[in-house]
Amino acid sequence: MRHRRLARYYDLARPRLRLTWNKKNLYNIVNYRLPRLTSKTFFQQKWLAKAATRGYHGEHVKESQWERMFSRRIRSVVNMEPAYMAQHDGSEHAEGRGSGKIRSLEENPRSQTPHMQMTFAPLERRLDIAIFRAMFASSARQARQFVIHGAVKVNGKKMIYPGYLLNPGDMFQVDIDKVLYATGKPKRQDLKTPPQESEEGEEVIEEEAVEETAVEGVEGEEAVAEGEASTEEDIETLKKIRAAVKAYYKANREQSSAKQKVALRAILKESKAALAAAAKADANVGTVPYYVDKLTDLVGKLKLNSETQEEDKQASEEIHRALQEVPETLAKTPNQIKPYLVPWRPREFLPAFAFIPRYLEVNQKICAAVYLRHPVAREGMAEVPTPFPRIISQLAFNWYLRRG
Repeated sequence: MRHRRLARYYDLARPRLRLTWNKKNLYNIVNYRLPRLTSKTFFQQKWLAKAATRGYHGEHVKESQWERMFSRRIRSVVNMEPAYMAQHDGSEHAEGRGSGKIRSLEENPRSQTPHMQMTFAPLERRLDIAIFRAMFASSARQARQFVIHGAVKVNGKKMIYPGYLLNPGDMFQVDIDKVLYATGKPKRQDLKTPPQESEEGEEVIEEEAVEETAVEGVEGEEAVAEGEASTEEDIETLKKIRAAVKAYYKANREQSSAKQKVALRAILKESKAALAAAAKADANVGTVPYYVDKLTDLVGKLKLNSETQEEDKQASEEIHRALQEVPETLAKTPNQIKPYLVPWRPREFLPAFAFIPRYLEVNQKICAAVYLRHPVAREGMAEVPTPFPRIISQLAFNWYLRRG
């Protein structure tokens, strides 16, 4: 079901551009073609433009909420260069407004101010959109998730409302681990993929990763040798964990609550994955600790019934005892503790989306940014990032103008 939802979300056949760094979205942006507007009525043209632009600009925001945010007042600034102001008084910028005249269209089209590209400027004030623009999340939906989960602070206070509208001077900060997880290469994908011997560069990276994941107080070479050896003792230890969980699950299946059953099934699932990872001869150093750490967390969160029998207590003790028997070399490594890959590597296709708007001042070291001012339109440039041309933005603005 998840793959079907993603297929509909990106839909390569009928592309919808999104606020995300996904490779399929990048493909859709590169191959985007303007809809045929010549054979459409004016109402149809506006509707098509509205549908395309809303799919990119805050598609997770309800349409009714966005219509309340829409403003027909477009912010723009005028070029105030001394040499230009010495010859003009500024009145030419308003010349022909409302009569359809466009200043300097024939002479230099770039000298126009793209007001229509600022249609969705009010959405840029939203906290989740600003987090995405500051490159602290890989998509607007992920930024929304960070806010709801309490990983974002605004002016030093936790903010759990993704629709919070930023004011000029507001500073927001995202948890560093969350940012590294969002902008880094996926952990499981790298752990399951062994280093390629044909590419020398990849071999060097894998060696550095193994050295940095060694336990503190243990030499790098010794930790690599112990981690690479997936011994029978480790497999037996994981088998003991799975057997103890199975015995506990069978003994408490009838009297356990729904939440306890879900927790027990999760433990069984992770123990099976840990066994499969440990059985591989070419398993990376961080693979087994990753699953062992998840098992430890799941067992620690397991809440027993208030009226537990002695057999249940013994089974629970056996689970904790089996987890304690896991060798120390597999117990704690940076690659297992952190939610992102250690050493950190940027995710694929990141350079194509690596830009920060002018109205944000970002500090990547502490994962904080300041909302300097509201975005404005300048001569030849609009500060709201959008992949759509002016004609599409103009039609979308006219669609909402009749409702404003």
